[in-house]
Amino acid sequence: MRVLVIHGPSLNLLGGRQPEIYGTQTLAEIDAALLNEGENLGIEVRCAQRNGEGGIIELLHAARTEYDGVILNPGAYAHYSHAIADAIASIGVPVVEVHLSNIAGREPHRRTSVTAAACAGSISGFGADSYLLALRCVKKLGGK
Repeated sequence: MRVLVIHGPSLNLLGGRQPEIYGTQTLAEIDAALLNEGENLGIEVRCAQRNGEGGIIELLHAARTEYDGVILNPGAYAHYSHAIADAIASIGVPVVEVHLSNIAGREPHRRTSVTAAACAGSISGFGADSYLLALRCVKKLGGK
């Protein structure tokens, strides 16, 4: 099984970016934990980070033929990117949305995710563990 992890905008700044909200782990540390957990679960994991909406959409489109599942942290795009939601709905690959913080408990403009409706499920509020939980969920979904 092959799983693509897509980190969205500003996640490259983790570790120093608002640690009281997003924690102190760096993106490299999260990726290392994902690769390790993937190995334990028998999953090949590839991680990518894009700050732009188009880059995220291109990765989703490529996942259509290259991966059995996707874990996506769309960052702020979750709250307004119908283009990313359309891409998720178009690829025929299960996508699990993740957020480090509990978006339901955040500012009003962050409480709704337009991208989550196109996903198989959504996990938020468990910090970096949200990604590891999502990896287990993608495995249970069984891929394409």
